[in-house]
Amino acid sequence: MSGRDSRGVAMSGGGGRSNIIAEARHYLGGNPTSRRNLWCARFMNFVLKRTGHRGTGSDLAASFAHYGHHVSGPRVGAIAVMSRRGGGHVGIITDIGRHGSLMMISGNYGNRVREAPVSRGRIYAYVMPN
Repeated sequence: MSGRDSRGVAMSGGGGRSNIIAEARHYLGGNPTSRRNLWCARFMNFVLKRTGHRGTGSDLAASFAHYGHHVSGPRVGAIAVMSRRGGGHVGIITDIGRHGSLMMISGNYGNRVREAPVSRGRIYAYVMPN
């Protein structure tokens, strides 16, 4: 069943996927981890654990490229693994715009949990949690 959340953002039909997004949104603007830097993967593992999923157990964003099951493109609720200068980044796709633009929520984006547009060109893996 598809729908939109209270902010009008499209949500996935799978209950687990929307639960992951909803859980991540609880922490917008904050940092629920004990880390001061390089904590996007820690945040992703934290959200997965809080929603009953097993994470990677790693603080490396790239660890999510070998997690869950791969999907060929973006889906709401998919974990997106990205390259960036000096390392990687990981977050959850929260919306796919009419023209293919992506929104993602992630930890350690400007030193806080943030939901923002993301460039498809930087994403090298999309995975769905088990």
